[in-house]
Amino acid sequence: MPPLERRPELSAGQITAPMNDRFNTIAGWVLFSGIVALGLNAVSERVFNANRPERPEKMGYPIEGVAEPGAEPQVDLGTLLAAADPAAGEKVFQKCSSCHTAAQGGANGIGPDLWGTVGEPIGKGKAGFAFSSALSGHGGNWTYENLFEWLKKPSAFAPGTKMTFAGLSDPKDRANVIAYLKQQGGGPAFPPPAAPAAGAAKSDQAGATAANAGPAAAVSGAPANPVAEAGAASQPQPVPGKASAAGGDSQTH
Repeated sequence: MPPLERRPELSAGQITAPMNDRFNTIAGWVLFSGIVALGLNAVSERVFNANRPERPEKMGYPIEGVAEPGAEPQVDLGTLLAAADPAAGEKVFQKCSSCHTAAQGGANGIGPDLWGTVGEPIGKGKAGFAFSSALSGHGGNWTYENLFEWLKKPSAFAPGTKMTFAGLSDPKDRANVIAYLKQQGGGPAFPPPAAPAAGAAKSDQAGATAANAGPAAAVSGAPANPVAEAGAASQPQPVPGKASAAGGDSQTH
């Protein structure tokens, strides 16, 4: 029989080489998957505004129970600003901090520095910031009313603006941001809260009068207490015939 061939012995380096190649292949695929995931996440944030908590400017389809834009109840700006909280406004302003600052002498970025905005002309100044014609040609000043409407929906306040922010749907958030901007850069006094309507004042006065009267106050035309009626009925009643007879005798004598 032919002699058995002796297989050459493999060195340690030759044994570990296939294992290293397999590990490198797995690590490469894992790294590639992570890069793809990060890329898809970045694309979704830009396309779907996935990193923004505010509702999109244009809804894809109606959602039951969600109020449509323009269905906001009437609110008094003076009342909102009187109760506004600058600290809460600072937290809401963090949504704007990627484009704006609100510090004195702050540099312009994607958007202008907003220090001292209250009361200044719309779309002017701000250290040479290039405003869109929609704002630079708007006219007027940044009053509290204008700021309130701008923060609600910039594209509705100035159609054609370069501002892509959808807006703040909650009136309290807008009032808080305005209070924060006033705290940072000053501004005129807040408008006073509106006086209550005459009908509402009369209604409140009538309610207060009824509350002060208490439960013991008698109501005109109200039925008598049935328990009191039963007690009165149990008392002895005079007999009409005897009373009239006695009365007649006393008159004759």
